[in-house]
Amino acid sequence: MNRTATIAAAATAVAAFAAGCGSSGTTGSSSPATSSSPPPISSAPATGGSGTLQAHSSPLGQILVDGSGRTLYLFKADSGTTSHCYGSCAQAWPPDITTGHPSAHGLNATMVGTTPRHDHTTQVTYNGHPLYRFFQDAKPGDTTGQGSTAFGGAWYVVSPSGAPITSSVPSPSSSGSGGGGGY
Repeated sequence: MNRTATIAAAATAVAAFAAGCGSSGTTGSSSPATSSSPPPISSAPATGGSGTLQAHSSPLGQILVDGSGRTLYLFKADSGTTSHCYGSCAQAWPPDITTGHPSAHGLNATMVGTTPRHDHTTQVTYNGHPLYRFFQDAKPGDTTGQGSTAFGGAWYVVSPSGAPITSSVPSPSSSGSGGGGGY
């Protein structure tokens, strides 16, 4: 357990350093507050590998999610279908990995593809954008990574049209729900 705590602390330090270094030259607000560290580095693929994409209704409108309902993001620092997110970046933003051809339910199947990664895995793409999850999205439908700027670029949820959604998530107090949150 002590080794796990040490690895988690090191990952936090690396992520904080990389986030600070990666934000130079960007505009807008800083990334959302991060109260927990990325998961410890492991050699196993960061994602399940189902390669299923679907649309989901969210406070941001219709967004892309994986087969488990987890929100998918694009990274503005990527070049076309080439991912620029490895190491501590991929710990905080796990790539959506597949072992076969991805499928699309209720989406434009011609926009679904894959791209090879330097670590010899295959990442799912949509409209030419490599797709990622965010480690702080605790449950399906969470969009806590929306608008973050880390690792040299901005992160946005993806619409079914394949475009980034750049608007902010409405605050819980504006929903009239009375707050409290039933997590």
